[in-house]
Amino acid sequence: MKRGSRKQLIKYILGDYIAANAVWILLNIFRYDYIAFSLGFNDLTSYLLSGNVIAGQIIIPLFWLLLYYFSGYYNTPMRKSRLFELNKTLISVEIGVLIVFFGIIVNDLPRDYHIYYRLLAILFVGQFTFTYGIRAFITQHLTKKIHHRKIGFKTLIIGTGKRAQKLALELDSLSQSLGYTIVGFISTEKESSSAITVPYKIMGKWKDIEKVIQEQEIEELIVAPDSNDEKELFGLLNGLYRYNLPIKAITDENSLLSRSVRMSTIYATPMIEVTRDNMSEGQKNIKSVLDRIAAAIVLLLLSPLFAWLAWKIKKESSGGVFYRQERLGYRGKPFTMIKFRTMKMDAEKEIPQLSCEDDDRITEFGKVMRKYRLDELPQFWNVLKGEMSLVGPRPERKFFVDQIVSKAPYYYQVFSVKPGVTSWGMVKYGYANTVDKMIERLQFDLIYLENRSLSIDIKILIYTIKTILTGKGM
Repeated sequence: MKRGSRKQLIKYILGDYIAANAVWILLNIFRYDYIAFSLGFNDLTSYLLSGNVIAGQIIIPLFWLLLYYFSGYYNTPMRKSRLFELNKTLISVEIGVLIVFFGIIVNDLPRDYHIYYRLLAILFVGQFTFTYGIRAFITQHLTKKIHHRKIGFKTLIIGTGKRAQKLALELDSLSQSLGYTIVGFISTEKESSSAITVPYKIMGKWKDIEKVIQEQEIEELIVAPDSNDEKELFGLLNGLYRYNLPIKAITDENSLLSRSVRMSTIYATPMIEVTRDNMSEGQKNIKSVLDRIAAAIVLLLLSPLFAWLAWKIKKESSGGVFYRQERLGYRGKPFTMIKFRTMKMDAEKEIPQLSCEDDDRITEFGKVMRKYRLDELPQFWNVLKGEMSLVGPRPERKFFVDQIVSKAPYYYQVFSVKPGVTSWGMVKYGYANTVDKMIERLQFDLIYLENRSLSIDIKILIYTIKTILTGKGM
């Protein structure tokens, strides 16, 4: 996260903390007035300084910050709309107020049940008013800075043709409202000789892009080649994923990419938000936390099974228990995936090979592990480290990714999310022992990306457990 984004995030967190503290003090003042007869305190001051109230003063604001985190509010501190602010705050406060009311307030013993309604109203109105008021003030202050061009989002355009130049002028005219600061262009191989007629310069060629991104502190990338060649477009996108920056692309309506990735319209120019996840920010946060909790539980509870499997592997064949292999993960970044070894040692000496059901390199016990997916269990360690998720497209080796991309360049869309221990493709298609079958399985992963949600993840996990129990892993 950039320094400016970090500062803005701290402002929102601090504002929410102050709002939650203020509301809790206000609520307790009203609580004392309404239920003083049952509290056993002689005055308001002694009540507010009591242990339970002080403990609430510490715990309740932290509860609200946790709730706001799971709502996804803190994920994008720099780009918030007033409608987003209002909607997200209203929903979060409604949920939080009900939890606090039924968890704490309902335990009070007022002289009249109508007091419950008053306390509930005070809690809701106070929490929403204070929280939204502070948030709106912080957002408005940021918006003014953007409108006065005191801050902006440094943007690099990939392409130097007419389409790229037209986009640059359009974004410049909208910079006061959208905050784009065009740094310049990067020429692609096919557009290196394009003439620039706009007040921006070519910052370098394609081979210089990493240096330009670092030196200019680029915050967003827009791919705008004149050509509508899908293969060229996906080739450019492939080279950009690893910079972990928001990527948008301009393409025609019939593009395969436009059918599976959300589009945003900046007045006349429709752009595809390539790195935007279809899953909501709140669900992404919940998924990330649940992934690691589940991974820790599985690794702990199944440790006896891990020990037994390790013993069986060592007993049947010489060599290591685990098999480590480099795969391409989130944003195309390589990581080392861990599995239980199911093949003989040195089964793959030179060229990477895919395995099949009757592969003589697989040991007898390895066949059993593959049938029940037991060889995949060590990947929960990758999940715990944050390299993988429980559910997501299966990661592949670069050797095979290059072959897949030569036939299906849209494969790179899977890099927009973390790879998974299981996937919709694995559930509906299973293992793939050829590149063509990998491409067939890819269609299921693309469907998953279009419809990604926690409910879909749960459905895939249930089907995966069924697959494991019925021994249909191969």
